[in-house]
Amino acid sequence: MKESELITIYKDRIDIWNPGEFAEGFTPQDFIRQELQSVLRNPLIANCLYLTADIEKWGSGLRRITQECKTARVSVRFEVLKYGFSVVFSRWNETEGKTITEKYPEKYPGDLNATQRKMLDLIYQNNNITLKEMSALLKLSREGIKKNIRLLKEKGIIQRIGPDKGGHWKMDG
Repeated sequence: MKESELITIYKDRIDIWNPGEFAEGFTPQDFIRQELQSVLRNPLIANCLYLTADIEKWGSGLRRITQECKTARVSVRFEVLKYGFSVVFSRWNETEGKTITEKYPEKYPGDLNATQRKMLDLIYQNNNITLKEMSALLKLSREGIKKNIRLLKEKGIIQRIGPDKGGHWKMDG
């Protein structure tokens, strides 16, 4: 595997990350909702892939992935990150769309802010998530992440088990 690409497999999902930027001015939803002309980074390679039938159409991949995942009952989300692009495949869940705090309201106080709720979702999905990863996913400074982590710890909702490097998060509440 190239250092520039990362595929991470968890019990409940698969994350695929690439540091390449998503086409400027577009969101993944633009390509899912309608047929758009692909923004070719290297037209010669794209044309070779088309001529060898390794790709069938430019600009249709995200829509086809979304349709296939729906058929297979696999949740997929596309995320444009500050440093790259991510595709996350998750097991289908009847409570999809709800945050962990909505799924289990009895466990979490109602005074959590939106960032803290998102952080809890990230920790729930991946208890090995780093502050750096949270910062990138939530588009929040590292200091902002640290402040919210401290507040969640003070409320007894999360705790860190083990060292910063190699440890993991435990959700209490």
